[in-house]
Amino acid sequence: MTSGRPFWRQLLGWGSWIAVALVLRLWVIEPRWIPSGSMLPALQLQDRILVEKVRPRLGLPLKPGTVVVFHPPPVLVAAGYDPDAALIKRVVAGPGDRVAVQGGQLLRNGQLVEPDWGAEAMRYALAPLELGEQQWLVLGDNRNASLDSHLWGPLPQQQVIGTAIWRYWPLARFGPIRTSPSVLPSGAAEQLG
Repeated sequence: MTSGRPFWRQLLGWGSWIAVALVLRLWVIEPRWIPSGSMLPALQLQDRILVEKVRPRLGLPLKPGTVVVFHPPPVLVAAGYDPDAALIKRVVAGPGDRVAVQGGQLLRNGQLVEPDWGAEAMRYALAPLELGEQQWLVLGDNRNASLDSHLWGPLPQQQVIGTAIWRYWPLARFGPIRTSPSVLPSGAAEQLG
């Protein structure tokens, strides 16, 4: 060995780094990729993102606009989805909120949601629904092409893996995941993805 250290000490050093990396991935942050167009235009197919996992583990509330990664809810698992798969959508309402989709618009507690993060007006309706404790309504930004809460109901808190916080690939779109399009200058939505 060129370092002069015994092989077993080098192996122990590498093993320690691997253990730290595994703990970080299991409990703190992990990379994911976008497999579908349900989050267009904010997230493109094949974008690579980082998902922080601390917030759901601590049971902290998720604000509307937060992009979450989650395991399929029980109704999708019963329909044949892999329970270990991961889906990604945006939180539009939380515990205690009353939500509906009427006339192509998202309503939360009787008020029009602005911004609603949708790429276009919704071509469906959602009867008024009150969310229980530990339940979230999640919708894809590409609302008319998204398998989301408008079809399968509220997302239980225990299904949440983490929140999408950073896009690291492609480099042209490197940066934080936006939670509100209202902070973007005019015309910037096209640049997001």
